[in-house]
Amino acid sequence: MRAGVKSHGRGPRLDKSPETGKYVKLRLFPQEPAGLNLLSQMAQQIVLASATLAEILGVPADGHAKLVEDMHNIEAKSAELHFALLTHMRTSFVNPLPREDMYALSRYLNEAMEKMDAAAELVALYKLDRLPKRAADQLEIISRQADLTVDAMRRLNNLDDLEDYWIEILRLAKRAERTHRVWVADMIADMKWAQYSRNRDIANQLVEVTKDMRRVATQVGSIIVKES
Repeated sequence: MRAGVKSHGRGPRLDKSPETGKYVKLRLFPQEPAGLNLLSQMAQQIVLASATLAEILGVPADGHAKLVEDMHNIEAKSAELHFALLTHMRTSFVNPLPREDMYALSRYLNEAMEKMDAAAELVALYKLDRLPKRAADQLEIISRQADLTVDAMRRLNNLDDLEDYWIEILRLAKRAERTHRVWVADMIADMKWAQYSRNRDIANQLVEVTKDMRRVATQVGSIIVKES
């Protein structure tokens, strides 16, 4: 190993600054931001999906069809970005993160989008004119998680800035779990079986979206630990 360079496992190489005498991170290869931009765009699709699902919940059943079609188009865009990222990773000589980490982030974001699409379709199939307030609470959490993730994906080449993101997403996910439990308890108390079953299907989809967003943040946390 060249004098003056330390290696920390899989983490970045360090060199001693002549000005400060401290070790600083070195970039051994030029970084290609296209993959991070694709991940950020995937997170943005979830932001758009949250707004579309909020619209669906706010209109009568006869207004669902057009909005559900919009949701299908958002889901198709997410899948397109996912496959674009896979192609980019195969053809790019240097990626800003290990390929397995970028694939995991893309997969979780795409799966979250698929569940948003499923929730919208279920509302339409069940012809639900309204859902309890807990549905809006979950959408608020999902939207906040997605907003934070859009920004975080762009900044994955500077992991020192992302610990707060990781912690905040986990906090929001715990809040979503509590909201889900209260929503289910309210449904059991207030609804007949058929109505409960339909609403429970949608509640399950939404809480699973928050879990996928938590998986994204946990993957980021794993990257931070590996690369520190």
